Amino acid sequence: MRIRSITSFIDPRSEQADRQLATLAAFSQRFQSSIEQQLMPVLSRRLATIPFPLYLSDLTETERIGRVTRLANQARGLGWNYFSIGPALPDHPWSFTAIPGFLSIAEDIFSSAIVAGESRIFPAAVRASAQVIRDLTTLRADGFANLRFAALANVPTGTPFLPAAYHTGNRNPAVSLAVECADVVQDAFSNAVDLDSARQRLLARFEATARKLTEIFTSLSSNEEIEFLGFDFSPAPFPQDWCSLGGAVEKVGLEHIGGIGSLAAVAIIADTLDRGNWQRAGFNGMMLPVLEDSILAKRAREGILTLQDLLLYSTLCGTGLDTIPLPGDTAVDQLEAVIMDIAALSMRLDKPLTARLMPIPGLAAGDPTSFEFEYFANSRVMSLDTQKVSLLANADQSIQLNPRKRKP
Repeated sequence: MRIRSITSFIDPRSEQADRQLATLAAFSQRFQSSIEQQLMPVLSRRLATIPFPLYLSDLTETERIGRVTRLANQARGLGWNYFSIGPALPDHPWSFTAIPGFLSIAEDIFSSAIVAGESRIFPAAVRASAQVIRDLTTLRADGFANLRFAALANVPTGTPFLPAAYHTGNRNPAVSLAVECADVVQDAFSNAVDLDSARQRLLARFEATARKLTEIFTSLSSNEEIEFLGFDFSPAPFPQDWCSLGGAVEKVGLEHIGGIGSLAAVAIIADTLDRGNWQRAGFNGMMLPVLEDSILAKRAREGILTLQDLLLYSTLCGTGLDTIPLPGDTAVDQLEAVIMDIAALSMRLDKPLTARLMPIPGLAAGDPTSFEFEYFANSRVMSLDTQKVSLLANADQSIQLNPRKRKP
């Protein structure tokens, strides 16, 4: 288990923003040092703001680029490894078209776009997000820029995983923790005599870790105006078999993830996470990013794990579709259909989901990927069987979808 990120949050509109940034940076550095001395490694420190339209709308395009550049430089200079400018918003159409320009400034800048929330899907935002993905495909020859963008449905503020991270406006600076812990899930289900003991062992480990980390935060923050938002124990993987959540699912009792029977195994782990007693931020659900998980990448390469499988698993409790390698000629209409499905699932199930889709220029379905990135496990391009949803996606107004209600 490791801390994937100490993610800090700030509203740059504050008159005290510069002072708050310096204080927050110093605190996150102390927090990292204490965690590493007492508990486990910390892989990164990250900074996220409120949605960028809230602090850039009154500026010209040139001024917006300058403002984001200055903020990114400031974050970098204060020791943050990655910087999220928050999401584009449906009521600010310009914000979607601005994202490729912002992400072209530097490769440590992330962003996202809200496509659904509060029981509504925003078709114009769905289509605009699909266009962003298409446009980002051209920023690099390998399509890697789409790692830094996701469409968000029902995702709350305070989520520590990028690109989904963003802050609430007019709120104090804050911190939350993203935990890389697929190895703990795998270990729990590998070495237990039955499911109950495996689940109890997993929860005991997570809850003890949360208590210790909370104690460390409290001991450091007594004189700071910094809020602690909580933990995201979504079992983030590392692209080696020992830290694969796909491997953990198979340890529940499968030959391979992707076949019939996988849904039950995914549900068992998801339900176990729901039972945990810790302060929650973000998803706290299954995290199945194909290119970040060696077993998922392998099953996709073998043709056993499909996009439809991953959509199905998202109905239980997950982060949605994450780091999905797609054909380089994937059209906006096809991307739009996938995002619309994610948004619909999110609304009906009342849960946060994201879509981080990565068309790979020059590659077709079935072609191998060849990223040279230590946090990726190469796989193959996944096929995308979609149909046009133009009747819905061209609607001028939002589409209301209420969460499913159980009958009394």
